[in-house]
Amino acid sequence: MQQDTKEGLEKLKQFRVEKLEALREAGINPYPYKYDVKHVIESLVSGEEALTKDETLVRVAGRIMAMRGHGKTTFGHIEDRTGRIQFYIRKDDIGEDRFKIFKLLEVGDIAGIEGVMFRTKTDELTIRFRDFEVLAKGLRPLPEKWHGLQDTELRYRQRYVDLLMNADVRKVFMTRARIVETIRQFLNQRGYLEVETPILQPLYGGAAARPFTTHHNSLDIDLYLRIADELYLKRLLVGGLERVFEFSKDFRNEGIDRTHFPEFTMMECYAAYKDYEDYMNMVEEMLQHVAKAVTPDGKVVYNGHTVDFTKPWKRMTFFDALKEETGIDFRGLDEAAVFSTARDLKIDIEKGRPLATMLDDIFSERVEPKLLDPTFVYDYPKELSPLAKDHRSEEGLVERFEPFMVGFEVGNAFSELNDPLEQKRRFEAQAEARARGDEEAHVIDADYVRAMEYGMPPAAGLGIGIDRLTMVLTDSASIRDVLLFPQMRPE
Repeated sequence: MQQDTKEGLEKLKQFRVEKLEALREAGINPYPYKYDVKHVIESLVSGEEALTKDETLVRVAGRIMAMRGHGKTTFGHIEDRTGRIQFYIRKDDIGEDRFKIFKLLEVGDIAGIEGVMFRTKTDELTIRFRDFEVLAKGLRPLPEKWHGLQDTELRYRQRYVDLLMNADVRKVFMTRARIVETIRQFLNQRGYLEVETPILQPLYGGAAARPFTTHHNSLDIDLYLRIADELYLKRLLVGGLERVFEFSKDFRNEGIDRTHFPEFTMMECYAAYKDYEDYMNMVEEMLQHVAKAVTPDGKVVYNGHTVDFTKPWKRMTFFDALKEETGIDFRGLDEAAVFSTARDLKIDIEKGRPLATMLDDIFSERVEPKLLDPTFVYDYPKELSPLAKDHRSEEGLVERFEPFMVGFEVGNAFSELNDPLEQKRRFEAQAEARARGDEEAHVIDADYVRAMEYGMPPAAGLGIGIDRLTMVLTDSASIRDVLLFPQMRPE
């Protein structure tokens, strides 16, 4: 965005304030209560033939994005949420007094326009004024050009200007809304019940992460912003709500990078009497359905790579994926061997990290960036997944999968552990890890174990990162590009 000096900006604002006062002196309320909009611009374009032929009176409202005066006439463009159209105003059509009022409007002001449609000599569809109404007088000038790539921080800080000046940015967030609604419809049609679970929790759980802490003054207790809604949703399975889902805001007090942000949106769903193989099939079907809602052929381009959601997804185990990329079979290797192998692969791993964590580090470094096409990686080491069910045939593994694409994971799913005694043992092991300094280890949730003791049905569970999925489907380079108002350091 081209920055004016502070002094120059104040002069421009003062000039606009003077026009604002002139409107008021002329008896015009520059900030009226409402306007009776009859059409949106998109409908004018699609219904052009009938509207121009019959000279139907149309009424639209939007922001003036361009104006060029020619004595007694003015051409310009007005834009609403659906599109942009040219307008044309003649002094002889609306009278001298109204024309003077119109001259007090500028680019950036919001107006209602009433008129008839025609095509100009240059064949541009245009609204010819019959009347207009001032709806909001802007006091700051719009930027002449919005240099999003050169001024990324300002785009995030002033998202309202970014949206105002950049139709592609508006499209990203409209697509995001369509993604959420498509997933919601998909689950509703399959008998899932949408629910809400607490954001403020007395214990945080459902993921390995550091929480944000707050204090409830009335109860005089510390609470945590949820890091996941998993444990509450599984309590609902115990209570007989056999298929549930939630779109949740989750919070993790962690660093910020291209795919991580402390405040993010998850969709989690759980179904009794299903396992992770059922959910692999469901995720493939659901995301194919979502992709086709966003693009006609179910294909999108991300960073130059075509992602085809319509094909059967590749499926590979965690250890097979490691072997395919590194040439090394890590099954059965102990901590010393894995650490030594990581050094040979020139992967920097802190000495003393648990075996499974080192394997995950190697996977993240070598395998994950290569998973460009939609891929399921499944059957993970047990130590990485304290809430997942033991693998039914492979000792030391759990029934877990993650969907990957364009070099990062977009979800996580399990056959859910429903043995309360085993769950208690795993929580206790996590507590020992916390005592050794692992701040992201799970805490013991005694109430969750108590709920399981009433009997939790066999179930599958899934979490999908809405922000990351939106990144893929809108070709957005950073997670902050798909968050309307990402948190920033103070100006």
